[in-house]
Amino acid sequence: MFEKSALKIFLLSLALTLPSGLARAADVSKSPGESKSTSSLSSGDSSFIKNAAQGGMLEVELGKLAQDKAASEKVKEFGKRMEQDHSKANNELKKIAADKGVQLPTALDSKHKSKVDKLAKLSGADFDKRYMSDMVSDHKSDAKEFQKEADKGKDADVKQFASKTLAMVKEHLQLAESTEKEVKASKSKS
Repeated sequence: MFEKSALKIFLLSLALTLPSGLARAADVSKSPGESKSTSSLSSGDSSFIKNAAQGGMLEVELGKLAQDKAASEKVKEFGKRMEQDHSKANNELKKIAADKGVQLPTALDSKHKSKVDKLAKLSGADFDKRYMSDMVSDHKSDAKEFQKEADKGKDADVKQFASKTLAMVKEHLQLAESTEKEVKASKSKS
């Protein structure tokens, strides 16, 4: 008799705690940021973080490609710099995203993957010309986006990241422009 009562009490307590346990398990099974991404950041700040992550991953992938496919040592050096600097910025962005509950993409989207695929088909001087042209236009666009976030973002941490990274993006733009000029000048000499 005692065993049946103990079993009933155990099953009753299990039944009462199960719904809250399942709710906690459901929260844990959600991807980081799913439950609080909308409440933690404005949609503009969240979009900026996700776009910056895609752009940063692209710069790393293209930088690796440049080190392998470029003919010019300057272009290879530029690619190495892109890989290093953007890897560092991506790591900082990952921390901010985790703190703010924003789920970052783990792979390039189709638009960015397509860019990698197109450049991967090139090599030598053709790669150098296309890559450096893309780097100039990408960094011009990035500078505008990072400036906009630094000026108008809502979250202080995201604004600070945008402002800090903007200096790097502007430096990369200048380097891309000078490297592109060298690539064009060396091609015209050939």
